[in-house]
Parts: sequence; C-alpha cells; structure tokens
Amino acid sequence: MPWPERSTMSIRREFVLLAGQPESNVRELCRRYGISPRTGYKWLDRYREHGDAGLQDRSRRPLSSPGRSDPRLEQAVVQLHHRYPYWGARKLRSLLRSADIDPPHHSTIDAILRRHDCRVRYHNEQTQPPANHRFEHPNPNDLWQIDFKGHVALNDRRSSRCHPLTLLDDHSRFSLCLQACEGERLEQVKPHLIEVFRQYGLPRRITADNGPPWGSNIAGGLSTLEVWLMRLGVEVSHSRPYHPQTQGKLERFHQTLKREVLHGAFSDLQHCQQAMNRWRDEYNHYRPHEALDQRPPIERYRPSPRSYPEQLPTIEYEPEDHVVRVRRTGQVSFKGLNVFVSGGLYGERVAIRPTAEDGVYDVVFIRKTLRQIDLRQRAT
Repeated sequence: MPWPERSTMSIRREFVLLAGQPESNVRELCRRYGISPRTGYKWLDRYREHGDAGLQDRSRRPLSSPGRSDPRLEQAVVQLHHRYPYWGARKLRSLLRSADIDPPHHSTIDAILRRHDCRVRYHNEQTQPPANHRFEHPNPNDLWQIDFKGHVALNDRRSSRCHPLTLLDDHSRFSLCLQACEGERLEQVKPHLIEVFRQYGLPRRITADNGPPWGSNIAGGLSTLEVWLMRLGVEVSHSRPYHPQTQGKLERFHQTLKREVLHGAFSDLQHCQQAMNRWRDEYNHYRPHEALDQRPPIERYRPSPRSYPEQLPTIEYEPEDHVVRVRRTGQVSFKGLNVFVSGGLYGERVAIRPTAEDGVYDVVFIRKTLRQIDLRQRAT
C-alpha cells in the first residue's frame, strides 16, 4: 500500500483511530492516506476485532494448497539444482525419474526453481543456439570428432598454458577424451589417442580441422598423425576451412565445457585435469542430453569391436605396383625423377601404380591416391 514514509504500524494505527471517531468520513480519510476504501475498512474491521495485533501483515499463503508440490519433491529439485546449476528443468526432470521420483511436468519444476530463487546459469549471449536439425551417424564409433578447446592460462607462471584435448563420439555425444595438455604437438596428442584406442577400440573415421597436428600444411599432403591413423585402418576427414559447424557437436561441447569448467582458476595442469575428470564423468554418466531423449551419453555409447593393434599391420599392395619408400624430404624416386608426395610419409612405403594411360602413374598410400606422375611431360 502507498503509505507515507513512516512506520507502517504507526500509520495504520493513526488511520484506524481517526476513522473510528464519531462522524468521521472514512472514504475521505482513505483518500488522504492513499489507500482504497476496501483496504481502509479492512484495517478498521481487524482493529476492532484484534486491536493493534490486527494491524500486522498477514501471510498471503492459502490455508490449503492442494495443487502445491510435495515438499520432498521441492527439496529434491532444489538439491539437484545446487548440484547442477547449469541444467534446466528438462534435464532435472530426467534425473528425478532416474532417482525413482515420479517427475512432474517441466513447467512445474520451473515453478519450483523460481519459488526457491534458483536461477539456472544459461548460455551467455555469444553462445550459439542448438541446431534445429541434427545429423548424426547411425552407430557409435562411426565418427569421432577431435580438436583442442583453445588454451587456458594457469596461476602458476612456471607452468605452461593448458590446452584441453577433446574427443567426442558423434552418435552418442560420449566424451572419449578430455585431457589437459601443455601444447598441441603430435607427441602430446598421440599418447592420449593410444590410451583411448586401448580402452574404447578404433573408430571407423575421425574428423578434425585442417591445422596441425591434424592436417598437412601442404595441399593434398598428409600429416604424420593422419599417416599413423591410416595405418590403423581409421579414415581421416577434415572440416571445411572457416566452417566450425562441420564439427557442430564438438563445438557445442566446447561451449558447455568453457561455461561450466574452464571459467575457473587453475594452479597447474594437474589441477585443471582433476576438474575436467570430474566434469567428464558427470557429463558422460549423468547429464541428460536433449538430442538423446534426455538420456546421458553412456546409455547410447558402446565400445568399438575393433581392438587397437600394438603393432601396426603391414601394408599390402598389388603385385603390379612399384613399391618405394618415402625419403626424409618427403620425396620418392621413380625412373630418374624425384617426386614430392608428403613430408608426413617419411619412412613409409608407397605404391606407384600404372593407370590406363601410358606413362601416367598414381602414387598410392594404402587406399589413398596422393598424386600422379606423368612421364610424358618429361619426354616433351
């Protein structure tokens, strides 16, 4: 009520004492005190019945609330919110179901959160909204997406920056690797990939961007990492330059990782790794995913039946192939010509295979044609 700047109780008491006097104009008093006649008569009735105590504010809570949520449900929702402050009502609803609690509609959970002043920490303005149309591969391990999530400064100046290495299964969104690396070089990536392959098996294909260590700086060339993956029987593909949406699921994963983990302060790589380990377990095992019908990724992921070979299998070429070994310079020698194929193939055996055209040969590594050698140009 629009009472003047004085004690509310004193104003109300003054009003009822004046209004209770003989021949007082209650409506006029209401106008002067800035209240409606209905409110004025209410305070008069309460004062006559209860005295000063009747001028106290009363709770507006109804005597009974048949539609109100069960207190145990509200307590469970609030506890889940405090544990997962970035998760909205739909995700919390899935967790209630897994905890053997009959979950209400997500709008009821939203109302409970508002009632207890629980605010979900949503994406910031720069976060891209989820895609309306999602494409995913039909089976686990059909495609893995790999990249680094930038780099994070550490409090210990003697430590290098943290470069989170991320690896995601396209079908299930299962996080296969979340590793705090001190750099983005091949020797820092390969040992972690070996650990992943030993635990989860080999995928059919891995996609990455075009920069090192994933791709070669030379058009049509192969990086050392690509060569190793091809030796393992893993196909390698690359996203289009300047099109991060090619790895949309991994980009979305990066946004969530940054918002929920990487915003913190970390003393060193070990501290950062500990935080990412806890978060990865939560993400894989508990976090409901909207694209997975509010199920966590682990319910959809299955390890690959293709085991990691501790020794690389031998490459078999066709009998008519001329097999040569790539030199340190990335070149091969054929019929007096030095031909560059790829620096990443140093030490590997490639096949020089005749084509249907006389004097024209394909340079092949496993099943990938790297380039052609045209001896006819030398004759001219």
